[in-house]
Amino acid sequence: MFKKMNVGFALDEGYANPTEKFTVFYGERAPWWVLVKCPGQPGHGSQFLPNTAGEKLQKVINAFLKYRTEQELKLKENEDIRLGDVTSVNLTILEGGVQFNVVPSELSVGFDIRITPTQDLGEFEEMIKGWCKAAGKDVVYEFRQKDMCQNITCVEDGKSVWWDTFSEACRKEGVSLVKEIFPAATDSRFIRKLGIPALGFSPMNKTPILLHDHNEFLNEKIFLRGIEIYMTIIPDLANLRN
Repeated sequence: MFKKMNVGFALDEGYANPTEKFTVFYGERAPWWVLVKCPGQPGHGSQFLPNTAGEKLQKVINAFLKYRTEQELKLKENEDIRLGDVTSVNLTILEGGVQFNVVPSELSVGFDIRITPTQDLGEFEEMIKGWCKAAGKDVVYEFRQKDMCQNITCVEDGKSVWWDTFSEACRKEGVSLVKEIFPAATDSRFIRKLGIPALGFSPMNKTPILLHDHNEFLNEKIFLRGIEIYMTIIPDLANLRN
């Protein structure tokens, strides 16, 4: 049914830009949700037990967060790269334990990882395997989400009629564009998996990036100006004969 629609291009969401410019996204990071399970020797909380789940968990967390720090420094020390150009790692889930005086037989930790398109996914998983192996015997991991799409949309002038049409429509409206990799995930990734070009664009400049934050807002004038911009972009794309 989807193929019968003969979709040639998709325009999806972006997010705000606090400057005079507007951001357009031509790809996005691959979301991996990883749960690491650390089994160990259970027993009474008064003892120095060997091979505990907590010791293994500490090693796992240290390894993941060490990589996180390296990527964060890479972003901070290079003015030419953006959040989408590095891989983020965040500890989001901790599970385990039954009561304070019992050393648990297993503890688990979950990480939300967003992998930049320039990172080899196979190499990254091998790195995870290495961290788990180094943490101790029987430490295993499983994926709650594992997106393998790293397709990006062409945003070079003269090489894609879709990009040329989009960028020309933006020029008509006096929109200055900044091209980036989207740091989170949108439905565009499912479109790009099929080989269909997709751009993420929300015409919201001079607006702080507050997605999912407290007091997320959009100024009335910016909102109305965004409608005008869409009124040029959407007809130009919709009427393009590819």
